[in-house]
This record gives sequence, structure tokens and C-alpha cells, in this order.
Amino acid sequence: MPEPVVLRTVLADHPHTAKLKSGEIRDERVTLSFTDVVPIHRAFAPMVREEAYDLGELAVVTALQAIAYGRPVVLLPAVLAARFQRGCLIAHATRPVTPAQLAGAQVGVRSYSQTTGMWVRSHLADDFGLAARDMRWTTHEEPHVAQYTDPDFVRRGSGGASLPDMLRAGRIDAAILGNDLPEGEEFVRVVPDADVRDERWWRRHGYMPVNHMVVAGASACRRDPQAVRAAYHLLLRADAAVERPDDTPSPTLFGFDRLREPVEHIVEACLEQGLLHRKLTADEVFEPARSVLGSDAD
Repeated sequence: MPEPVVLRTVLADHPHTAKLKSGEIRDERVTLSFTDVVPIHRAFAPMVREEAYDLGELAVVTALQAIAYGRPVVLLPAVLAARFQRGCLIAHATRPVTPAQLAGAQVGVRSYSQTTGMWVRSHLADDFGLAARDMRWTTHEEPHVAQYTDPDFVRRGSGGASLPDMLRAGRIDAAILGNDLPEGEEFVRVVPDADVRDERWWRRHGYMPVNHMVVAGASACRRDPQAVRAAYHLLLRADAAVERPDDTPSPTLFGFDRLREPVEHIVEACLEQGLLHRKLTADEVFEPARSVLGSDAD
């Protein structure tokens, strides 16, 4: 029997990746050689700029931008992380703001192309009629995809201060944070009924807002398509091993057909916010992966 193909892999710690990382779920055809990158977003730029990994977790906005600019990544129909987003928009408790007060306000976000920021802006547009251009955006990180340029209503420059510190100092009116949301009562939500709105959104769309998906390097797909296909099935098996209540939103989602609507929704939001310079279709987005996975991922 031939030696398994080794794929350089970077995935964050999730309940549905634990058994892959421990080796409890494995396949004799492929070995996932894991590199730990914390926080996981530090792996995104090396993936899209240098093809630093054969298989990796990647924010969906970064993945779509990479595809639009012809970067060597293949987006697999596998969502690793999803969450509700409205509660990620916060203000300082001494200077609370309402959604209606955001027009003309200064809003901070790690990077304008951050996927959480895309979702928050999409929700603000849907719920309150606020366009991205209606606000002024301050960032402190560049986009992961080097070819992308922020819109003219976005400026870089936090002076090294964190977004919570900028809120404390009154330098910004609101901020979007992801997994690093601060605890305690110092900060408050801008959308007070975020949970109700998120629940309603899920009931209408049938999926949680997608954050991170899985990509394969284009070189790995050309060199070892069977190994990439085996890795995809490992992801499916690992996800199936996680027990979840039936009537609760799942942070994972797999399959070309199930991901068509989410991808089309995200593409439209990206176009409206100046995150994509051209429209992508779901067929264009997933065609490279279809040639690798075939009908196994329908």
C-alpha cells in the first residue's frame, strides 16, 4: 500500500476538528499535518498570498476576494465556523448609540474585509436601511488579499490602540469585534434586540451566517486530488461525530447545493459594500472544487 499523502493543514480548534487533530478519525490515503496558528486569521494572508498550506480554514470574504483576483485557492463546500453577528457591534456603556445614530458615525473594525464586519453591515442594511458608505470606518489591519483596496470611506490608523481602547477614549463611536468580544458591563450592544433578530434571520434563511470555510491550495488539487477528496470526507466524518440538538442552528454546513444560497447572499452583500470588484456566481466559485470532489459533495 502506498504511503499516505501529507497535506499541510491549518484548522482552528472546533468540536468538529478535535478528532481530526487527535488522529481518532483518519484515512490511510491522507495525513493531515497540522500547524497551530492562533488566532486562526493569521493564517489567512499566507494562504491566499503564498499558498502556505495545502488545506486551510479561511474567512469566506477572503476566499471570495481570492477567487475574484485569481489567487491559487480552491473553495471547498465546507463551512467550519458560523455564528450570529448582530451582537458583535458594540459601543461604550457611557456613550451608547442606537442603530439610527450610526449614520455619519465612526465605526472601528479590525479590517474592512473581515467577514464579521461584512455580516454586521449586511444586517444594518437589511434591518435599518444603513449602507456601508453611510458610516466612516477605521481599521488597523490590511486586507488578507493584497490585490484588494479598501473603499474611499475607510481609513487605516488606530495608532496601535485596540478597538476597546479606542471606544474607551471616544475615538470611535462603535466597534465590530469577533471572537474577542469583551466581557462585563463596560460595553453594550448597539442592536439591543440582536438575539431576537438573529433568531428570526435563521428561521427565514435556514443557516447561520457563514464565517469560515475550508480551502485547498490549487497546487495540492493538481498534484493530489484524491488526497484532497479524502480530506473532505474526513471533515464530513468528523462533523458527523459531533452530537447537536436537532432544532438549533449548526455552525457547520457541507455540500454544493446547500451552500449555493449562502454564497450568493454573501456575494451580493460584498458587492454592495465594495468588497468585490466583480460579481461571482456560485458556479464560478465552486467549479474548481467540483472538478476535484465530483458528485461526492452534492
